Amino acid sequence: MDISDVRKRVLATLERARQRDAARRARADEATRAYSTFLDTIAVPLLRQVANALRAEGHQFTVFTPSGSVKLASDRRAEDSIELVFDASGEAPVVVAHTSHARGRRVTESERPVGDPAALTEDDLLTFILGELEELVSR
Repeated sequence: MDISDVRKRVLATLERARQRDAARRARADEATRAYSTFLDTIAVPLLRQVANALRAEGHQFTVFTPSGSVKLASDRRAEDSIELVFDASGEAPVVVAHTSHARGRRVTESERPVGDPAALTEDDLLTFILGELEELVSR
């Protein structure tokens, strides 16, 4: 094979890789902005409402807002919590829920994708949180 053909194909491959990486970075930047808006306008206010409703029913939960995430945690048992974080490491950036639940000495942890931060609605998030909460409030 002629060296000039090999070089052209290598250069074309490098260019495709650069374009793919630039497109992925642009999607991640856009999703990061969407996640910030999602946290401020949907996730934090909704989790505060859920915590207030739980408190009214005798379940002591507090909402924490560390940088870039929101966490609903039990006041009685720190292991019982649901935390929403942003994961841009995959091909499609996504909101991920990290749920931790203690039963006796055993702590069960799981991570599940919630969805695209630009597409998630209050109803979507509430449905997801209520599903995860069932295990946390069972005695």
